[in-house]
Amino acid sequence: MKHKNLMVYGTGSDVGKSVIVAGLCRILKQDGVRVCPFKSQNMALNSYITKDGKEMGRAQVVQAEAAGLEPDVMMNPILLKPSTDRKAQVILHGKALRNMDAREYFTNRGAMKIEVMKAYNKIRENYDVSIIEGAGSPAEINLKVDDLVNTGMAEMADAPAVLVADIDKGGVFASIYGTIKLLEKHESARIKGVIINKFRGDVTLLEPGLRMIEEKINIPVLGVIPYIQLGIEEEDGFGDRHLEKKARGAIDIAVIVPKRISNFTDMDALLRHSDVTVRYVRKVHEIENPDVIILPGSKNTIEDMLDLQQRGMAEAVIKHAKNGVIIFGICGGFQMLGQKIQDEFGIESSIQEITGLGLLDIETTMLKEKTTTQFEGLLSCNTGFLQGMTKCRIKGYEIHQGITYGNEANLFEGTEALLGAIRDNVIGTYIHGVFDNSDFTTEFLNRIREKKGITKVDEVFDYDAYKQGEYDKLALLLRENLDMRAIYNIIGVE
Repeated sequence: MKHKNLMVYGTGSDVGKSVIVAGLCRILKQDGVRVCPFKSQNMALNSYITKDGKEMGRAQVVQAEAAGLEPDVMMNPILLKPSTDRKAQVILHGKALRNMDAREYFTNRGAMKIEVMKAYNKIRENYDVSIIEGAGSPAEINLKVDDLVNTGMAEMADAPAVLVADIDKGGVFASIYGTIKLLEKHESARIKGVIINKFRGDVTLLEPGLRMIEEKINIPVLGVIPYIQLGIEEEDGFGDRHLEKKARGAIDIAVIVPKRISNFTDMDALLRHSDVTVRYVRKVHEIENPDVIILPGSKNTIEDMLDLQQRGMAEAVIKHAKNGVIIFGICGGFQMLGQKIQDEFGIESSIQEITGLGLLDIETTMLKEKTTTQFEGLLSCNTGFLQGMTKCRIKGYEIHQGITYGNEANLFEGTEALLGAIRDNVIGTYIHGVFDNSDFTTEFLNRIREKKGITKVDEVFDYDAYKQGEYDKLALLLRENLDMRAIYNIIGVE
């Protein structure tokens, strides 16, 4: 079968492109088509490490899971990880290139296009269909020169396109019409259908508008997707939806939000337990009296540590730790738990050294080389809150610039530098995805339940099986609300 493809544009960021791509990948997989996701350039602080030690955006990992594939950096050849307001670390084919500001990066876009096509050609050679995700909006007219992720990518791949619009934000018809009218005629000619996403209410009341917009743009509306909560990572960005107030569960977990929070999906598995509430907090008074405080990853640990000190968040975490609240640091959050963090080479910051929270007797030094590797090992500690959990197997991945040594109990067997440490109620680790390990998380939460006098949960929650079930639910949702025959015709698959 000759390779076929489909570009999925959006009228803006956070309209649901990533989830629509994942759903289409799942449908094609279910129908026996060899399908692969692709996004040429992703800007995100949520990343993942492949089996061969390469770094890619988590949105394409989700899409790969939906397609039944092992994640591979050919699915996301360029990852931009903002480190300051003006600079980002450029990850090319899974390896850190260097930090660039926007002007330097745009100067190199021609060369980047060549690299993008190297990756895309691998997909074209090995799969029947690729579902290509755009970024933001294709109508960003100031960025269209040498575009490699929206209209430029569609042209390089010679792909037909669909346009996804978010009705939940309001102004959906204006955003559809405006997007199409800002494109050049040869660009808009690629758009073969429109998908309206996140609709709440009676769709029959929307139908007159659907007919009117079809007449104005001369492109069919392929369906209206109802607003529904699924346990699938939606986007790469940390947004207001994470800060929404929620009803408190029996177990209350507060996640401190640094300015450059990374891999906030590390907490997703905790959300799937019915008696657990995960609250993301930015101000001291929002912390209140949780059972657990999590310090997540950061793309700029030193400057985020300084910010937490200046906002009074650091002092509050120390106070809660002394009062017996469980403190859990992941990656940058683990580094913050120590005595100090050093960055003499200016890898992340111009600040060469900063004092940490001092809750663990450890020190971290930033290195020029970045550690990117998958991890599998046994818990070896038999102390503190995790006492008795030795031989619990942990799988995850490491993405860190620093190396940490100290005088605390090592969480894992056979590692010289610390990949984790514990003292009483303070725990830290470099391992992303630690809570994805169902046995560990079930026991971790049961110890909190026991501490609070709550009945333990005997059944181990299988997070991997849960995710596969959610991909199937997504596929069914799209099948029920999209004209899939039309979409198959657009792709060119019978």
